[in-house]
Amino acid sequence: MLGYVIRRVLFAIPIALGVSVVCFSLVYLAPGDPLQTVLPPDATAETIAIVKHAYGFDRPIPVQYAIWLWHVLHGDFGRSIASQRAVTLEVFGALGNTAMLALFAAPLSFIVGYGMGALAGCFPGRATDRIVTGAAVIGVSLPNYWLGLVLVIIFAVELMVLPASGMGQSGSAAFTLWHWSDAKFLVLPVTTLAMIPIGIIARTTRAAVAEVRSQDFVTTLRAMGLGEGAVIRHVLKNASPQVLAVMGLQFGYLMGGSILVETVFTWPGSGFLLFKAIINRDIPVLQGTILALSLIFVATNLIVDLLQAVLDPRIRRA
Repeated sequence: MLGYVIRRVLFAIPIALGVSVVCFSLVYLAPGDPLQTVLPPDATAETIAIVKHAYGFDRPIPVQYAIWLWHVLHGDFGRSIASQRAVTLEVFGALGNTAMLALFAAPLSFIVGYGMGALAGCFPGRATDRIVTGAAVIGVSLPNYWLGLVLVIIFAVELMVLPASGMGQSGSAAFTLWHWSDAKFLVLPVTTLAMIPIGIIARTTRAAVAEVRSQDFVTTLRAMGLGEGAVIRHVLKNASPQVLAVMGLQFGYLMGGSILVETVFTWPGSGFLLFKAIINRDIPVLQGTILALSLIFVATNLIVDLLQAVLDPRIRRA
């Protein structure tokens, strides 16, 4: 097991390096001038050259990448062009707010999605299976920004029982989960964010459970006299590695936040930060946010791979 862990960690290093190259390069493909937010419209060519030199935009892109990566490895993501704040503070503050959504949306998605999928997979072809499958397809198909707007109209505008947006008057610095006045701001964005992962996990679990149920060892277990409850436990255990991989990807998606969901609810998370950085053409914030989110995906996949190896010894022997 130790050898497998070392191999997986070593494999993750070049992946993370490749991710940094992609994150740094992609933002330069977008149109627009990143300095237009700090330069006056009548700026002279000399002023433009001075500002470009100050931000390092006058150097070749490979040189800019090497300097940027060196600073990133030392925990310095640069400074925001729009706000002049340290990008590290911007990114990690936004990630903390997104983590609030993810840490509630992930258990909701995993429990509901896994329960729905296991129920459908244990009764394939029956009414339960058709109902769960239909609900999962609807959950995956609904655009999350549309669902968010519908929930706002119903619960915030019509019923007036939940807030429509934001983190409350206290803001992110004083936000607390222990008071309903703050916690209620989580309800609508968490529900909206969890809907698509619920559908994906339910469909994956249903397919995995149905596939395992059709294998010969299940017939052998029944022939040995095991009750249906014990058989289902064996089926769920054997289906768990495949489901766990999908859960890991969905957790990465939740931690990455959703630009549309966080924009609809004006939630100051990583998705909303990306939206503002794109509008302002704030390259340092774009690079820092995309890199942080990408590394979260890499770390999540690494953890899922290790958990799969714990659940299924055949993986670490491969």
